[in-house]
Amino acid sequence: MALPTIHSKLPDVGTSIFSVMTQLAQECGAINLAQGFPDYDPPQDLQAALARHANTSGHHQYAPMPGLPRLREAIARKTARVYGVPAPDAATEITVTCGATEALYAVLAAVVHPGDEVLVLEPAYDLYGPAIRLQGGVPVYVPLDAPTFRPDWNRVQAALTPRTRLVMLNSPHNPSGAVLTAEDLEALTALLTNTNTLVLSDEVYEHMVFDGIPHRSVLQHPALRERAFVLSSFGKTYHATGWKVGYCVAPPALTTELRRVHQFLTFAVSTPTQHALADVLEANPTHDQELPAFYQPKRDLFRALLAESRFELLPAAGGYFQLARYARISATETGVAFAQRLTREAGVAVVPVSAFYHNSHDEGLIRFCFAKQEATLRAAAARLREL
Repeated sequence: MALPTIHSKLPDVGTSIFSVMTQLAQECGAINLAQGFPDYDPPQDLQAALARHANTSGHHQYAPMPGLPRLREAIARKTARVYGVPAPDAATEITVTCGATEALYAVLAAVVHPGDEVLVLEPAYDLYGPAIRLQGGVPVYVPLDAPTFRPDWNRVQAALTPRTRLVMLNSPHNPSGAVLTAEDLEALTALLTNTNTLVLSDEVYEHMVFDGIPHRSVLQHPALRERAFVLSSFGKTYHATGWKVGYCVAPPALTTELRRVHQFLTFAVSTPTQHALADVLEANPTHDQELPAFYQPKRDLFRALLAESRFELLPAAGGYFQLARYARISATETGVAFAQRLTREAGVAVVPVSAFYHNSHDEGLIRFCFAKQEATLRAAAARLREL
């Protein structure tokens, strides 16, 4: 009997480049600066809180679908404190999700209909395009030019049409580390006034900003906030990417739509994990303020270690990634080929920035993750300086 024919919804999509490069790093015994995760543990008080709640009776069943009330209330207080804005309503404007990835997918599934256009500023995290297409939406890509990777709002305006359902933002930006300014958000506000276009603002690196530059959240701009889904990540903030806990702040009407999908996508997030996060937010509410001073020395150390190498380092204002041109080492190799050779021959795994373009556009750039212990960064840099 013949097997059923499978008609793939994403026939052109393979395994994520992050999984591919991590697997290659493991096979080659390479230092993994490719995938964006720390090689150190979450804060001790958070680990202790998780252990405590994992051994607490009654904390092993489903949490409420929107998230534990005490965690949502702590998020509301944190949002008001960090951004100097009215606190979002914990009951109607905050939803705890299985990482920011689930939140992003749920937003797109909730509001993007077949034929809707979604503006994506590119390079962009590789989830964006496929997630839009799975809803029947049409990604419309607007390029960000190196080395600044700042939006050209004239290009954005030219890309907007009556069919534009959503504009996707990401600041601090992955992969470049570029940070949107207040003027950028004012420009976007002007473009979207008198339209029905929504905003999805991916702000998972919100607390990793350097050189005294503030993170400007969409939540600080009332005209954008009323039409926006704003995503955050406890995994990034607490060095716990494997915990997969994030959240979305959105006005009540938008939150209602998000939850319509969320309840059928994951329903609820790990109960003891939510209790642990609520504990640390209540006991140490200013942890996020410590992150610039924690990550900037890592960035500065890595840049200093590579200053005498043949890599050309681009600016990195936020996030925990460093982009570099490799033309002085290899002027002819594609980003993918160079990243693979670097992993195999130099023993350092990286990600080619071409993976962040829907058409594999190649600017001759690679991405390093510097969310690593000092010893890891020094060992990697020693290998990279030999090239």
